[in-house]
Amino acid sequence: MHDVGHVPWWGDAAVTLHHVLVHVIAETQRHAGHADIVRELIDGTAGLLPRHDNLPPVDESWWRDHRRRVEQAALDASRGSS
Repeated sequence: MHDVGHVPWWGDAAVTLHHVLVHVIAETQRHAGHADIVRELIDGTAGLLPRHDNLPPVDESWWRDHRRRVEQAALDASRGSS
C-alpha cells in the first residue's frame, strides 16, 4: 500500500509522491517550453545553440508548410472540442 497525501488546491483527491512528481515534471516541461518560445520571439534564434541549433536541415518553405499544418491541426482540434 502506498502512502497517500493531500494537496489542498487539488481538491479532495488522495495523491502519492508519484502523482506529485509527474505533475511537477509536466509543469516544468510546459513552462520551460513557454520560456523557450518567448526567447525565440525576443532574439529570433531557435534551437539549442547558435552554432548547433539541433533543428532539421530544411528550407524556409518547409517551415512555412509545417507551420500551416500545425495551425490547421490546432484549428481542427478546437472545432472538435467545442
